[in-house]
Amino acid sequence: MKKRNEAARFPILNAKKVICLDTAIKALELTKRYDDKLAVDNIDFEVMEGEFFGMLGPNGAGKTTTIRMLTGLTKPTKGKAIVARYDVYRESSEAKRRLGLVPEISNLYNELTAWDNLMFMAELYQVPKSERAKRARELLELFDLYDRYKQRVMKFSKGLKRRLTIALALVHSPEILFLDEPTAGLDVQSSRMIRTLIKRLNKEENTTIFLTTHYIEEADELCQRVAIINKGRIVALDNPEKLKIAARGESVIEVTFDKIPNRIEDELMHMDYIGNVTRHGDKLRLFIEDPSEDILSIANFAQMKGLKIISINTLKPTLEEAFIELTGLSPIMIERLEQMKPKGRGRSG
Repeated sequence: MKKRNEAARFPILNAKKVICLDTAIKALELTKRYDDKLAVDNIDFEVMEGEFFGMLGPNGAGKTTTIRMLTGLTKPTKGKAIVARYDVYRESSEAKRRLGLVPEISNLYNELTAWDNLMFMAELYQVPKSERAKRARELLELFDLYDRYKQRVMKFSKGLKRRLTIALALVHSPEILFLDEPTAGLDVQSSRMIRTLIKRLNKEENTTIFLTTHYIEEADELCQRVAIINKGRIVALDNPEKLKIAARGESVIEVTFDKIPNRIEDELMHMDYIGNVTRHGDKLRLFIEDPSEDILSIANFAQMKGLKIISINTLKPTLEEAFIELTGLSPIMIERLEQMKPKGRGRSG
């Protein structure tokens, strides 16, 4: 293992981006069974150094169990987890020294101050005494928490606790950061700040990020590649754009006419090149195979019917469409499943 330049990793603003092509995380036939329930079913994937990788799926899909196996918190029933070139179970100490974990349930100590939480975690990870205070201050400033460093965590909002939890995971300068649903239940401002910070960590520090989320837009915005997991199995793995294209076999043209005659959907459906028509407010969406040729046909149709085209656009496929196609779940159902999730017993809420 190459020795890392720890000084270059703090502060983030002074970091130099390094291009690496080594494998940071590898799952080999990773499987976890709880009694008669198969939580994770024989999954294989790799994450490259410096990659921002996402695992997207609904509650109960196997996201948290996968992270727990990759970070050594849960032993797999079968398979192997490799992190930073170390076997997570045979070389546990070496692997854990190189990873940081932001669990879904906070691991903060409510009765301690923000500063004491950081110092305790630094000691736990054997950060040299001469560096602990400096790193704690840098992280508190980075996460805009320095003015609260003397406050007990019990007085923090959920958003502040989440930021401090991420800071704790970074205190030992990990090569790889695992985040389990980091923005779940947070307000818009806190979610945006956390997304911005982890993007900076990835871009400026070249920190490998492994993110689990049920927020489709979050995976689309942040991740270079996304694994969609459902019922313990990875049903697709690719970059978001390729997943979108693969999920939609046909193109969609959205057109607005100056008026919408009765039964216009039926008339459009009789045209050979249109597979389906749906209405969205004052707009019609036409599902077709070749938009480059069919836009002219739509213009001819409008002229024949005495209609004026107000607007016409080719819609790009969305990651939401890919997710629905691959899992059979709608975003509304995902939200309902998340609301039903039982609350765990953590040291802090």
